[in-house]
Amino acid sequence: MRPTILVHGGAWKIAEETHTDHIGGTHAAAEAGWEILRKGGSALDAVEKAVMVMEDDPTFDAGVGSVLNREGDIELDAIIMDGRTLALGSVAAVRGIMNPIRLARLIAEDTEHSLLVSEGARRFAERKGMRLCAAAELTVPREVERFRRLQQTPDYHLDTDSPPIPGDGRGRGDRFWRQCRSGHFDRGTAFKLPGRVGDSPLVGSGAYADNLTGAASATGHGEKSCGSYYVKRLPDAIAHRMSAQEAANFAIKTMHERVGGYGGIILVDYRDKIAFAYNTPHMAAAWSDENGNIQARIKA
Repeated sequence: MRPTILVHGGAWKIAEETHTDHIGGTHAAAEAGWEILRKGGSALDAVEKAVMVMEDDPTFDAGVGSVLNREGDIELDAIIMDGRTLALGSVAAVRGIMNPIRLARLIAEDTEHSLLVSEGARRFAERKGMRLCAAAELTVPREVERFRRLQQTPDYHLDTDSPPIPGDGRGRGDRFWRQCRSGHFDRGTAFKLPGRVGDSPLVGSGAYADNLTGAASATGHGEKSCGSYYVKRLPDAIAHRMSAQEAANFAIKTMHERVGGYGGIILVDYRDKIAFAYNTPHMAAAWSDENGNIQARIKA
């Protein structure tokens, strides 16, 4: 099976003036991961590298460029999962880590645990030799300005800031590789309460991978997103002759109908059929095509 890589830069309303940066950023991430796969490297190495490229890019609100919580601090989430072994590692609400996806992998491979949070995760990172960074290294003017604006919004709630406009349910893209390895970082929830944990580091909510059935990764409205859960239902869906695309559409449709959630999902079944869907205005995505070339664009 020829490996394929797909990445996304978030499912939400993406400002038109940043489209070029989102396309370039997702292209660079997919290209970095694809180069590892092309040379015979592991899917987990490709996942980690691709996500790190996006964490280092201030265009995206993960790693550098992350949103600030209500106290002006940055807390990060990430997950990585191997569908072959079901091994996973995730990190939540950790501060001072430039690349939380790297920390998530260390948790998966070097501990008996699957999730570390906050100060415990930070101390583990330090013991493993990861460089700790100051919050200023992760902060960008865009998010400082947003934080100050939200401080002046007394009735702010999570849906206030840039609420999405429902899309048509079509779309493709998320951080996922056909070998059923999945990595994920949070889209970012501005002005969140300190200690808030989104869907991203939660297995079965932000991401899930199992070579026997399939894998998925969800993005978007963290408090109302559990799109990856539906990958666990793929055997039933397949038994009822539901295609991978139908399953993806069903996940997004049900999420919105049940809890009013907005976001995107990508999934692949064990037959190597991929699908993706979203109900937001945009999703930035990049992927390797049949010829091994990287394609990238803002999907609307």
